[in-house]
Amino acid sequence: MAASIYLTSPEGRTGKSAVALGVLDALKADVPRVGVFRPVIRSRDESGERDRVLEMLRGKATPGPSYDDCVGVTYEELARDADEAMARIVSAYRSLQAQCDAIVVVGSDYTDVAAPTELSTNARIAANLDSPVLLVVGGRDMAEQEVLGQSSARAADELATVVELSVAELHEEHASLLATLVNRADTEALAEITAAVTAVVPEGTPVWAIPEQPLLVAPPVAEIMRAVDGELVRGSAELLGREVSSIVIAGMSMPNVLPRLIEGAVVVIAADRAETLLAVSMAHEAEGFPTLGAVVLNGDFAIHPDVERLLDGIGAVLPVIRTPHGTFETAQRVTHARGLLTEESPVKFDTALALFHEHVDTADLRERLRLHRGSVRTPAMFAYELFARAAQAGAHIVLPEGSDDRILRATSTLLARGIAKLTLLGDESAIRKRGAELGLAIDGATVIDPATSPLLEQFAAEYAKLRAHKGVTLEDARDRMRDVSYFGTMLVHLGLADGMVSGAANTTAHTIRPSLEFIKTKPGVSVVSSVFFMALADRVLVYGDCAVNPDPNAAQLADIAASSAETATQFGVDPRIAMLSYSTGESGSGAEVDKVREATALVRAAHPELLVEGPLQYDAAIDPETGASKLPGSQVAGHATVFIFPDLNTGNNTYKAVQRSAGAIAVGPVLQGLNKPVNDLSRGATVQDILNTVAITAVQVGER
Repeated sequence: MAASIYLTSPEGRTGKSAVALGVLDALKADVPRVGVFRPVIRSRDESGERDRVLEMLRGKATPGPSYDDCVGVTYEELARDADEAMARIVSAYRSLQAQCDAIVVVGSDYTDVAAPTELSTNARIAANLDSPVLLVVGGRDMAEQEVLGQSSARAADELATVVELSVAELHEEHASLLATLVNRADTEALAEITAAVTAVVPEGTPVWAIPEQPLLVAPPVAEIMRAVDGELVRGSAELLGREVSSIVIAGMSMPNVLPRLIEGAVVVIAADRAETLLAVSMAHEAEGFPTLGAVVLNGDFAIHPDVERLLDGIGAVLPVIRTPHGTFETAQRVTHARGLLTEESPVKFDTALALFHEHVDTADLRERLRLHRGSVRTPAMFAYELFARAAQAGAHIVLPEGSDDRILRATSTLLARGIAKLTLLGDESAIRKRGAELGLAIDGATVIDPATSPLLEQFAAEYAKLRAHKGVTLEDARDRMRDVSYFGTMLVHLGLADGMVSGAANTTAHTIRPSLEFIKTKPGVSVVSSVFFMALADRVLVYGDCAVNPDPNAAQLADIAASSAETATQFGVDPRIAMLSYSTGESGSGAEVDKVREATALVRAAHPELLVEGPLQYDAAIDPETGASKLPGSQVAGHATVFIFPDLNTGNNTYKAVQRSAGAIAVGPVLQGLNKPVNDLSRGATVQDILNTVAITAVQVGER
């Protein structure tokens, strides 16, 4: 039966969904299939509207179960016949267990149909599901009306009283308390809160406290637009995801408005105050002024065409929203807008996960759930381990393509998760401005402009010295070092950064060439090569070389095999190397088969500790029955984990065929053989691809 944990609260607005996200992420490290279950939802709307929390968490859980598989009953069904509803909840849960190894059960939400007995109902459900409870208590005063997500903090003794009453209620319904978590707690009183709550829970029960983070409850511009019944009349729709920190009512003259502008604020302006709209839009674009969230124009006046021309002329991207409401009602609606955890705000996801992992002992949590790690290794488990190891490495990675939006989004996520220290290359003013416009948190990144950096002369002198035998002059070297790929590679060469990831905008050749010129290959390695990690449903395989070498000779193929085995070991894959060809064993002949046969012999001679077999056909390498038939007695045939392709044509086509046909996740290419870690991205790389590649590079740094 699947292990499970039941999240419930004694009240509403505790941030339970953010905690559920953290629990879900922690469990992925231990089991291949993690599901989400909502025993009670608001309604089964025929129009197709779904439970927001469930949909958000399903997007982060293991794919497979449908929405309906993850739902118990509605509030109405529970109220009509509690016993019948309980039976349906248990039945739905048991069916979901057959599809999962662990389940995060998220209790009801204290909506407007909630009753005073809601905690008791959740406790009864938890007992019937035999699911231990993680009690989530809110650290803010929910009796207050929150203004832009802000409210007063609760004192430690008040929280202890709430927990004590809740624990008694859980006990009354025979629910088992696994742990207690105080969410949105007073940052200055975490130790005091933990001590006070520990005193009122059963002995040995862990208590954790996560501090208040205003970003998590700040509404995005899109929610402000919805709250004021507004429409976007100009500006970039991409910026509607930015969180709003405050409101500025621009009811005074222009010189008095400008000094009152605040980073991330929404500025409310009467629609007929064109000069104020122009001033605020120009301030957003200008250096030295805060970057704003949006402008809300209240009133029915249209923007004058000449004003539109001026805004177009300065390239204004600041969202401008028109609302039909007056100033007072507009301000009220803005301040009471709620910031929810949604897919549209990856920064909130990153922040919520970072807070959870910083303040919750996830190892203790998993141990208490008695989760068992089997031999299965899913893509989610591989990714979790990858990022955990990357964070431990403490690497400093340089990203030369700092002006690319994908790089900026990845930077924000990497910094929030503490994966690596980052340096971006490019114009600092433009990069930071674009990051602010996108609502990203990139302040923790260093930004260097190679053209103006004091390091330029030092780097040029070093490059001229290293390449003097090729006739490179100091002036030539200066020109080269203004190129972000060369500058970034020199940062790594001189130890000012640990590794580099590039290629989102540049070609593979442009990324690798500087490394070949002065980072060079490792001793004993003749060729730089690459591998892809192919994450299948139940295991992770290593494919090499699928990206760099068109037609390696036998010696190069042997080097690729040895490097791939080393890379596999670095990332927790026990290397059993299959040297692939169109025939198996001694059954075939010809130049291509002989090349693979010779390469296999070279690997065995140079690395007798490695398990290697070749030539092998792919089916004999991966399928145990076929392997036993074609090459009986082999320790590799049928059980290979590292697949070495004879040429780029075969490797590239095979990895793409497996990726598309088998639904595998291809992580890479990962470059290997260089003295220091440099990795290449495809120009179609997604943000997730960049995250994976930076994490891989950080792990390579840690292994060195």
